[in-house]
Amino acid sequence: MTIATTQRYSLAEFLELPETKPASEYINGNIQAKPMPQGKHSTLQGRLTAEINRIAQPEKRAYAFPKLRCTFADRSLVPDIAVFQWSNIPTDENGEIQNRFNLAPDPAIEILSPEQSPPRVIEKILFSLQHGSQLGWLIDPDDTSVTVFHPDKLAEFKEQGDRLSMLDAIGNWQLTAAELFAWLCLM
Repeated sequence: MTIATTQRYSLAEFLELPETKPASEYINGNIQAKPMPQGKHSTLQGRLTAEINRIAQPEKRAYAFPKLRCTFADRSLVPDIAVFQWSNIPTDENGEIQNRFNLAPDPAIEILSPEQSPPRVIEKILFSLQHGSQLGWLIDPDDTSVTVFHPDKLAEFKEQGDRLSMLDAIGNWQLTAAELFAWLCLM
């Protein structure tokens, strides 16, 4: 969805605007609102972020950020989950995490919402891969599938017991599509 504006903004002007809820992204000169997460989306986002951080954060290998603005290559995107290898997390002179991330996430993870256009979300993942991301996931809760994107090979369709590719920095953590979607079941 594109926000109707009478003025076209530059990336610098967009970044000076107040943050919106839900978040807005800047793509090809247009400001686009991300859909508000619903139950399945929110559950998968929260649990996957927590699991990645549980595995990778204690050893300072990687960190997963939910809804983090990443600005790079004349775009400002907000992946549902942006994972950064520890050494790629921007810090200030005090060693604290910076507020602005001016680089593509190492993996960019998107969770499809019912009102989103899959080709538009795929395009954002492909753009991220072209500008430094090492991996991308498109999680489709309604189809219980995950499409895994790599910068150097064809996309992989994963479902049921298929293992999901993850950033090497995460370590030997293994997750299948079935395990991922089992997080949606409360019984």
